[in-house]
Amino acid sequence: MINKIKNNCRPSQTSFSFGATSAIITILGLITGLDTLKQSKLSIIAGILVIALADNISDSLGIHMYQESECLNSREVWFSTCTNFLIRLLVSLTFVLIVSFLPIPLAMLCSVTWGLALLAGMSYTIARIRRVNPWQSIFEHISIAVIVIIASYFVGRWIIHSF
Repeated sequence: MINKIKNNCRPSQTSFSFGATSAIITILGLITGLDTLKQSKLSIIAGILVIALADNISDSLGIHMYQESECLNSREVWFSTCTNFLIRLLVSLTFVLIVSFLPIPLAMLCSVTWGLALLAGMSYTIARIRRVNPWQSIFEHISIAVIVIIASYFVGRWIIHSF
């Protein structure tokens, strides 16, 4: 059974799901935390773009080195690295568009909704490939994202009251 699941999951799917998930959760934390600080649109967009580049390159290199240590062939390693980078960049840019065109309170709500919808869709797809209960997978992944969102909110509030 495990080999069958492994055969269904290719490096491109792994880097896609890692890249998108990482981008979504990191950016939702950033948006939620900065919103509590009442930052300007420009500050939030700048934060998203910094994450879209710096954190993205860092994670892509991490995937690259991990897959090299797993002795995957060079073509698979580079494909996963590039796929991870591009997916994270594209996902990040969707949040930039949301923040750019909507008032900040609405942008925050739409960003959280969009991010959780993307996570739910990916969770469902992966669960179907793995042949496990998709609703349990969706609940697990959304719960983790919600914990990050709530923690980011409270960190932002703490910063407001502490400094």
